[in-house]
Amino acid sequence: MASLLHSDTQLNQQSYYEASVVRPPSLAPLQTDLVVDVVVVGAGFSGLSAAIELAKQGFSVVVLEADRICSGASGRNGGQTIVGYASGQGPFEEQLGRAAARQIWDMSLEAIDLVDQRITEFGIDCDRAHGYMYVADSPRKARDLEADVRSMERDYGFVSTWAEGADVQQFIGSERYHACAFETRSGHLHPLKYGLGLARAAHMLGVQIFEKSAVVALERGTTVTARTAQGQVRARFALLSGNCTLPAYGPLVAPELAARAMPVGTYIVGTAPLDAERAKALLPHNAAVCDNNFVLDYFRFSADHRMLFGGRVSYTTSTPRNLKETMAQRMAKVFPALKDVPIDYVWGGFVDISMNRAPDFGRLGNNIYYLQGFSGHGVALTGLAGQLVAQAIAGQAERFDVFSRLKHRNFPGGALLRTPSLVLGTLYHRLRDHF
Repeated sequence: MASLLHSDTQLNQQSYYEASVVRPPSLAPLQTDLVVDVVVVGAGFSGLSAAIELAKQGFSVVVLEADRICSGASGRNGGQTIVGYASGQGPFEEQLGRAAARQIWDMSLEAIDLVDQRITEFGIDCDRAHGYMYVADSPRKARDLEADVRSMERDYGFVSTWAEGADVQQFIGSERYHACAFETRSGHLHPLKYGLGLARAAHMLGVQIFEKSAVVALERGTTVTARTAQGQVRARFALLSGNCTLPAYGPLVAPELAARAMPVGTYIVGTAPLDAERAKALLPHNAAVCDNNFVLDYFRFSADHRMLFGGRVSYTTSTPRNLKETMAQRMAKVFPALKDVPIDYVWGGFVDISMNRAPDFGRLGNNIYYLQGFSGHGVALTGLAGQLVAQAIAGQAERFDVFSRLKHRNFPGGALLRTPSLVLGTLYHRLRDHF
């Protein structure tokens, strides 16, 4: 797990996002004992979202961040703000029934609206854009994508514009894809600008945030005590929102959660800026794009017209070799015109996935809440998740419990074998992606 943290921090320092913001001065670590209503572990999107909502309702809140605000997945992801869930609707329909599945789908739409609401309310300048495209790079994948699109339109009323064959060129300047579905509810943003904006909003509302304050122990009971190296926070409620990095910093904080979330490496390159017309020729609608392969590519343009191209998923804790060259080759397969464009940035790190790719929200006892398993769909969903936790703490748990009823399985193989098992399973799906 130490290698996970090392490679995560090292690559993050090279990100386009970090290079394109001016962070405020570091916040002091916790060096005292505090008593508050709620202690939040993790200053990413979900923790900050919960803190904002709780503060609005009059709760006193402390946020403890092991590194820096949004230094994890929240500050370096693809920036794709997507409706729905990585799992699709299947797990919700199978376990909870059609009515609850529809409620969960509608909440994913609400999550998008919440992002825009907060951008407006707190004046967050984060390069927000609408437009999203799902693409398929083989005839079989095109049939799968069309089936998904028709199913979502029939069962959930979600409408997109379908194109196949030569018509795909109206939406993306690439000959790689056989079909696409374009919609405007989803989109993209600069995730670190957004996260830092949430932190400013939380601070303005009276939330205390401490950086470099990893929680190394959590004492449970009527009062929860979160201990760091130099201080502690006692609270009536706790929220664990550290996702896959939580066990790395505090392996005894919530060991029962570790087997249900797997750290997955994902990587992005950022090119030198293109001129606006050249960028528009490749993505005429300035959409974020994702294919429907199991091991997928995702990409979009930044506000200054850099291609941000992501993929090259790793299910081990090691950063892949020759990452820059490998990512450039993947990008050139999609956009041959970018073959000779310089790569200015290479970064990545670890996100958390659940076994069924559905979000894993729940409680440990009566007063410790946790949020994990966003599985690559966290930019919007984390905001809603934080709001749902705040509502539950305030005594209105109905919406939170729609998610908490979903059952999750541990990854097989135990601590030693679960990563090799997942790597073998992924190899199978990689081979299927080629047919």
